This record gives sequence, C-alpha cells and structure tokens, in this order.
Amino acid sequence: MGRWLRIVVITFAVLAVLGGCVAGWFLLINGRAPARRPDLLRLPEGMAKPPRGYPTPNALYLSYFLGRLKLVDYKNGVPLPAGVVEKKDIEYGRVDDRSLKLDLYRPVAPHDPVPGLIFIHGGAWKKGDRSDYKYYTVRFAERGYVVATVSYRFSREAPFPAAVEDVKCAVRWMRANAAALGVDPGRIAAIGGSAGGHLAMMAAYSPDLPELEGRGGHQGISSAVQAVVNLYGPSDLTTPEARVTPSVVAFMGVAHSAAADRYKLASPLYHLDVKDPPTLIIHGTIDQLVPVEQSDRLAEKLQRLGVPYWYDRLDGWPHTLDAAQATNERTQFLVNAFLDRFLKDHPRNG
Repeated sequence: MGRWLRIVVITFAVLAVLGGCVAGWFLLINGRAPARRPDLLRLPEGMAKPPRGYPTPNALYLSYFLGRLKLVDYKNGVPLPAGVVEKKDIEYGRVDDRSLKLDLYRPVAPHDPVPGLIFIHGGAWKKGDRSDYKYYTVRFAERGYVVATVSYRFSREAPFPAAVEDVKCAVRWMRANAAALGVDPGRIAAIGGSAGGHLAMMAAYSPDLPELEGRGGHQGISSAVQAVVNLYGPSDLTTPEARVTPSVVAFMGVAHSAAADRYKLASPLYHLDVKDPPTLIIHGTIDQLVPVEQSDRLAEKLQRLGVPYWYDRLDGWPHTLDAAQATNERTQFLVNAFLDRFLKDHPRNG
C-alpha cells in the first residue's frame, strides 16, 4: 500500500509541475510583448509613469475575470453637463442618396472661435457607432471644444476609399460651417481609435488629395487638419501581416496581389511628409489586432522627418486599451495636454 501511495503522490506532483508549466506559459510567455523602444518615446515633461500592464493578453483576461481590472462604462456614457449643447443626426454630407451623419457637442456660449475636434470610431472599418465616442465628446465639449463624432460608410457598403472620403467630408463640413459653429477653421483635429485612428491619420497626412476627397459635399473647402490623435490604429496596410488580414482585405475590396499600389494609397505612412501636423500616438505592446510595430514605424518616420509627435507606448496593454479605467484616465490626460500644446493656442492655416 505504501508503494502505491508513493506512486499516487509522485503522479500528482508531476501533474502539478506540468500544470504549473502550462499555466506559466499561458499567463506569462504566450504572446509576450515585443522589445521596448525607449528611443521612440515622446511624452510631455513631468508625465506620470504609466499604469502597470500585463505580461500577456491571457494574464489581462484573467485579471478581468477575477474582477481586478476596472473598465469604463462606455454604454451609459456621461450625463450631458449644463454647459454643453448636444445635437444629433446632423447631415454632414451626402453621396447619391446616402446621408452621412454626425453628432455634435459644443459649449453653450463660446466667447471666441474655439478649436474643433472630429472623433472617428473604430470597428475594423465594418462596424461600430459614432455614439461609442460620446464618452469623450461630452468631456471635451465641457473643456471648451466644439466636438463632432462621425459615422462613415462601412466596408460591406463601399470599400476604400469611401470611409476616407467620408471623414475628409466631415472635416470640410466643419470648416465650411465654422462661423456658425463657433469653430476656428485653422484649428481642427482628427481623433480616432483602431480603424478610426487609421482614418484620422489618412485625413491628416493626405489633405486635399483629389483621389481621396470624394464627392460627399463642400467641394473646394480644404480637408486639412492641424493635429491628429491616433489610438492604436494601423499606419501601413502593405505589411505581410496586414495585407492578408480579413478586415483589411474587406476594407480594400481587393486582394493585395491584385492592387499593391492601392494598399499603399490607403496607408498613412506613405503619405507622411514634413508638412504634416503634430501627431499623438497611444498604443499597447500586447495588442493582438494591430501590432505595436505599426506605431513604432510611424514614430520612426515622424522622428526622421522632424514632425512633432508624442508617443505613449504602453507596456503590457492590449488593443482598445482605453477601455480600462486607469489607461482611459491617462489617455484623456494626454489627449487634453496634446491639444493644449499643439492646437488650442497655436492657430495654423486651414
């Protein structure tokens, strides 16, 4: 009996060790983040250390299921403050019979023309809703900005360049209506996350490019923006990984092998030049949807060109990192500081 007991104990010990190895691989090794890039980081002086991240996405998921990761409540949003006016379902453009709409948030009575912000939601260019960004728009309107959150045509309705054309049309709409809105037409920023980050960069880095302007309305008005915020959006759709990603192929409407130049046209990185506006990049290193290397390459080129930029490369945080309370507070702080620095008090030609 003693012999069998020893066998059972040894068996359980071996299984425990193996289980520990599997758990360690699952939580600590699988999906490990890429190397750090301190050479690319750019943050305002005195910026606090980022919230502690996770070694892998699996470790983050476990923390969430254990109730240790607090998320923000996007769905219930924020009550409309007394000093902010909300106007929904404004048509900013029209393509044939297709109406393009936005929701607008602005101070009740701005004293002078103020900067305008255009938020562009994500969703792999195929889903999502402009109301997703009400969590931000209300807050930035309360801070004195005129803020729009826009809808655009999804890939199943119309592939590239439709969504890019729509965002550019929204910029032209805001500039064309600047006087009525109380917006300074020389101080407009595009802000987006994921696919919305890509579209924000396309608006910023390819202003007034005829083949991307579309025919949604307000032709003859500039689509240029004076600042751009990219939250974990792809900058290069030509990489081997990006060009075979189903959502990218659906967005493009054609395989890369049949339209390599088109994928390049749809990549913000290839439009970037020295004249482009200041850029804020926020990206997590364990992002499994848009690899952080997409933002690394963007920061490298911005640095090489001498275009002002801030880059918060958050170790151990995933895609849609601003869904977590701690990183959302940091994101809002950074976006607000970035706009204060590069847009609020620095009018530029529109």
